[in-house]
Amino acid sequence: MARLSSIESAKRIRKKVDSKKVKRAGLKSVIKNKTLPAEERFAAQLRLAAMPRTSSATRIRNRCAITGRARGVYRKFSVSRIMLREMAASGLIPGVRKASW
Repeated sequence: MARLSSIESAKRIRKKVDSKKVKRAGLKSVIKNKTLPAEERFAAQLRLAAMPRTSSATRIRNRCAITGRARGVYRKFSVSRIMLREMAASGLIPGVRKASW
């Protein structure tokens, strides 16, 4: 089980990313627009750099929904490989069963 602080930190980062997503996208579109004057695009770059780093989507870390494990997380199920195996063996995931040949 991951530390509770790391799980809560990941939740906080996701929340911040969601709240700043529109503003960040607007600034990026201004920066990429080559028809605007260079001064205006540079000012947008400075405003983007002044935003909190945790509002960037690359700061999000995928974690297991059950244990909080950060590595080996399947996006489709949002659980770690260990929990996926246990849940599949117990029959808790519909359509997933152990392979045998």
